[in-house]
Amino acid sequence: MKCSLRVCFLSTAFLLIFVMSVLFTYSHHSIAYLDPGGLGGIHRVKLVPGYAGVRRLSHGVPYPRGCVCRRCPEDAAAAATAWFDSRYDGAVSPVWTKENMELPPDVQRWWMMLQPQFKSHNTQEVLSKLFQIVPGENPYRWRDPRRCRRCAVVGNSGNLRGSGYGHEIDGHDFIMRMNQAPTVGFEGDVGSRTTHHFMYPESAKNLPANVSFVLVPFKTLDLLWIASALSTGEVQLSASLCPPPRLQVQIYNPAFFKYIHDRWTEHHGRYPSTGMLVLFFALHVCDEVNVFGFGADSRGNWHHYWENNRYAGEFRKTGVHDADFEAHIIDMLAKTSRIEVYRGN
Repeated sequence: MKCSLRVCFLSTAFLLIFVMSVLFTYSHHSIAYLDPGGLGGIHRVKLVPGYAGVRRLSHGVPYPRGCVCRRCPEDAAAAATAWFDSRYDGAVSPVWTKENMELPPDVQRWWMMLQPQFKSHNTQEVLSKLFQIVPGENPYRWRDPRRCRRCAVVGNSGNLRGSGYGHEIDGHDFIMRMNQAPTVGFEGDVGSRTTHHFMYPESAKNLPANVSFVLVPFKTLDLLWIASALSTGEVQLSASLCPPPRLQVQIYNPAFFKYIHDRWTEHHGRYPSTGMLVLFFALHVCDEVNVFGFGADSRGNWHHYWENNRYAGEFRKTGVHDADFEAHIIDMLAKTSRIEVYRGN
C-alpha cells in the first residue's frame, strides 16, 4: 500500500512538471514586445514567434524611410541593396540653407574650381545677403510617413518624343525638370505640370509663379546673380528674366553636389550632369522616384525632344560628363527598386 502511494505521488509530481514545462515553452514562443514606431506615442503590442524573430527585426534597414508606396526598396536583391546603402547618406542636405551655409574646406575648394573666377567674392557674405531675400530654409525636413511622395524626374532626351507619357508624368506630387525643358506643344509626351525647375544662370528661363526655381550654382557669381535678379538687377548672366517669387527660390547645396561626385559618379567626368543632380535630389526628398527622358532614343541618338540634332551624340564626347557611367548608375538604381526608368521611344 505504501509503495502504491509513493508511485502515485511521484507520478503526480512528474505530471505537474510536464504541464509547467509545456506552459513555459508556449509562453516563450509568443514573446510580446512594444513596437516603438507607433504613431503619436502609442505603442502597439505585437507577438513575435520566438527569439529568432526578435533578433531578425533588430537589424533594421539601411534606407531611412518606411515604405507606403506601390514600389518598395525592400523588393530589391540583397547585393543591389548593399551597393545602394554603402553610398547613400541621408545626412547630406540637397538644399543650401542658413543652417549649412558654411561649407567644409574641401567642398569649398572643389566647388570654386568648377568654374574659376577672376574676381574673388566672399561666399559667406553673399549667402548672408541672399538669405535675407529668399527663405534659406529646408522645405523637405518634415514629411508625413503615412503618405507616399511620388516624384517624376523629367530629362530632356529625344526618347520622350512620341512616348505618350504626359498623363503619367502629370500624376506625380513633384515634377522636376531642368534647363530649357519646354512643355507647350509637347504636353502629350512630357506633361504640362512642373513643380521644380533646376537651372543655372546661363540656362535660366522665365517660370510660372507656382514653380520652385532651384538654382544650381557653379560659382559665387551665380549667387550674386540670383540676389541681383530679386533686387537691383545689376548682375546679368543671361537674357532678361522676370524675377521668380522669392519664396519659390531654393539653392542647390555644393556639398550635396560633391557628395554625388564622390559617392555615386565616383569622379567619372569633371562633375555630374544636371540630370544626375536632379535625380539624387529627388532620391533624398521623395519616397518614390520615376525617371523619364534619360539616355538615347531607340536609334541610339542623343538629342533633345524639342529639336532634331544631326550631330546626335557629340556632346557625349566632351569629357565634362561621363554619360556611359551615369547610365550605369541609373541601371543600378533601377535594380535596387529606388527608381523606375521609363525608356520612351
